[in-house]
Amino acid sequence: MTCSLVILLCAAVLFQTSLPLIMDKLADSKLCADAECSYALSLATAINDFTAPDCRFINIRAGQMVYVYSKLVPEEGAGVFWSGSVYGERYVDQMGIIGYFPATLVKEALKFKKDTVQIPTTDMDFYCD
Repeated sequence: MTCSLVILLCAAVLFQTSLPLIMDKLADSKLCADAECSYALSLATAINDFTAPDCRFINIRAGQMVYVYSKLVPEEGAGVFWSGSVYGERYVDQMGIIGYFPATLVKEALKFKKDTVQIPTTDMDFYCD
């Protein structure tokens, strides 16, 4: 009986930790370069360090280059967040990871696309694995 209880408890813990999380939405819509948000809007340089408070965000270091893929349309009283991915040989372990960061943290160096498309955000935009 004790062995069965231990196995059941272990299975419950493993199942609990493997569930994905849908985090709170940071905004209801976003600006993108295309309808799929697959192209970068701009390349920006981080002016300060930022430590991600949860899995929706990415860590950024001052001086790091960041590809900006979307800009969340802020709601009244909300912060302005952009999504992007870090770039650079020193940060190979972080390249390809897309997450949010405060827009005030970066300065756009090069805009790839002037025209933007506003699309609604979905739960998957704030999904944590």
